[in-house]
Amino acid sequence: MSLAMSIASRGLTNNKIDLETKKLRYVSCFGVGKIPSCKYLTKSNKSEFFYCKACECGDHKHTWLQREPEVYSKLDYPSLTCPLKMPGFTNYDPNSPKEEIQRKQQIEMMDFENLKLVNLTISVDAEKEKIFERVNNMMKNS
Repeated sequence: MSLAMSIASRGLTNNKIDLETKKLRYVSCFGVGKIPSCKYLTKSNKSEFFYCKACECGDHKHTWLQREPEVYSKLDYPSLTCPLKMPGFTNYDPNSPKEEIQRKQQIEMMDFENLKLVNLTISVDAEKEKIFERVNNMMKNS
């Protein structure tokens, strides 16, 4: 069910989550600074990338959390659930799960200026950017 929702949220035009939310998801999975990575973060046997073992989706190109900047990755989906309900994910719950509550609280309490230190990109659809620029210009000129 959650896979179907993620795929639907991607749509036919490869919709992506905003950069700040993607960075928050990244911190929830990979950690940053004194925040450790998730215990379910697992290195792929097929590449240099990582996937979530808690999701039980397996080690596949479409399950790798982060990939090359120009390639759509799992963290890009607008709708994406986390088995641990961590910050940044669609099903985020500050009270669950109890096993990861301390790590979750570290993420919740972190200075969000630290998100600027997370170096991620979201590839851009050039055609969508042109349309967005035209709409902005029309609004500015009207």
